[in-house]
Amino acid sequence: MSANLYRSIGDLKGFSLKNCPQMIEPSGVLMCPPEHFQVLSVKNPYMGSHIGAVDRDKAMRQWQSLVAAFEAAGCPVYIIPATPGLEDMVFAANSTLAGTRPDGEKVALISSMRHSSRRKETEAFESWYEAHGYRIARTKSGGHETFEGSGDAVWHPGKRLIWGGHGFRTDPAMFEQVAETFKTPVIQLKLVNERFYHLDTCFCPLTPEAVLIYPSAFDAASLELILKIFPIVVTSSEADAVTRMACNAAVWRSKTAIIQKGANAALGHMRAMGLDVVEVDTSEFVKSGGSVYCMKQYLFG
Repeated sequence: MSANLYRSIGDLKGFSLKNCPQMIEPSGVLMCPPEHFQVLSVKNPYMGSHIGAVDRDKAMRQWQSLVAAFEAAGCPVYIIPATPGLEDMVFAANSTLAGTRPDGEKVALISSMRHSSRRKETEAFESWYEAHGYRIARTKSGGHETFEGSGDAVWHPGKRLIWGGHGFRTDPAMFEQVAETFKTPVIQLKLVNERFYHLDTCFCPLTPEAVLIYPSAFDAASLELILKIFPIVVTSSEADAVTRMACNAAVWRSKTAIIQKGANAALGHMRAMGLDVVEVDTSEFVKSGGSVYCMKQYLFG
């Protein structure tokens, strides 16, 4: 299949999920300890009331529990050292998008971050990927367009298909580069609610057939695309999506879902689908607008 962009139902003519080539399962996750994590400025609506309010010791304990949850699920965890002065580096999902090309080559696409305080994160991640055998690809933005990695580019489980979110942190023009880099189709979804500023805050694939979403985060055309592709669409309650960031859960190989504790409606749906569900406390990170998915980058190969 040639790399294509899909923006509307009309674009999907001739497209079938069944005909998408298989994609290898993730081989592990990359995480960064919150040694320098704090809320210093307002980059999203969660942060406004939490400037200087992070309990770093508690955050470290929560992060260590999250690492343990991934490992208990059988997921290898790789650690990148934290860089002083980069308070958001703990959110490892944003600085890159990792994956493979159809020929099996491992690639890390380096992000172009929206906020200047996060741009130096990409240097550390690029060095890590280069040292671990990934081909490095860099976004070409001309200094204007931005792209925030797997925060806005989510692999469909088991398929060579990427879901791309745009509206707040990533410019839609960047998905042409994503599609070309990975030789993989991209379905674009427009985000319209500033509280759901990344796709991974409102869109969580659970299995190849099922996804958990918060519908009010998307425009009508994007909801049509989601409903067209996924046979099972589970909707999150507002309380779960906003207060507990339920859609920022991470699902390891369509078997184990790791989710912020207390998102009872969402975890009930997950269990009903046969997923093992592990609740963790990420409350210190929710102060900055991130939870489980934000704190890891899936690795491949």
